[in-house]
Amino acid sequence: MVEVIRLKCPTCGQPLSMDMKECPSCMGPVVITSFHSIQSFPPLKLNKYAAEYKSALREDPSNTALNLSVAMCYLKLKLYSNALPFFEKAIVDNFDNSEAYFYAAVCLLQGKKPFVTLRPTIDKILEYCNAAVMIEPRGIYYYFMAYVKYDYFARKYFRTSPSYTELLQTARQAGVSHYDIGLLFDILGVEQPDELK
Repeated sequence: MVEVIRLKCPTCGQPLSMDMKECPSCMGPVVITSFHSIQSFPPLKLNKYAAEYKSALREDPSNTALNLSVAMCYLKLKLYSNALPFFEKAIVDNFDNSEAYFYAAVCLLQGKKPFVTLRPTIDKILEYCNAAVMIEPRGIYYYFMAYVKYDYFARKYFRTSPSYTELLQTARQAGVSHYDIGLLFDILGVEQPDELK
């Protein structure tokens, strides 16, 4: 028997089902499937969405779509430590989602530069990034690894393989876009280094 999760639209209050893509009344997303879909959401709206998803998670704590939705809301709000457990729960429940690994890695930086991050955290970031590229070799994943390798390893004169320049080349070959790079640094809350432009 399939459990029905009660969900209402955080914007208009319309009752919704998880199989719907958008609310029929206000056209808002039912679940958030990508960071791009909430980029224009103001903080108040994001908080309403996160609260509704968390309420629905009480009925089904292992629902990957709801865990990812809450995580995306918190990530957009730059509440990295709040977002991380939801990304990690989504990874446990569906280990084939490359974006969950990628955004979990982003959250581990906590809005700081890799240069000031502890080495065990850097290792965990790279572990998540490697998992993401094994599932789906997207340019932005390689680019983020290049950023971490540049800011933590190259700036400290540590040797690492592959180097940030090799990863940057791989990211370009994989088709990383300027839009994705801009969005990444907006999420990170730091400036893009000149060496990675």
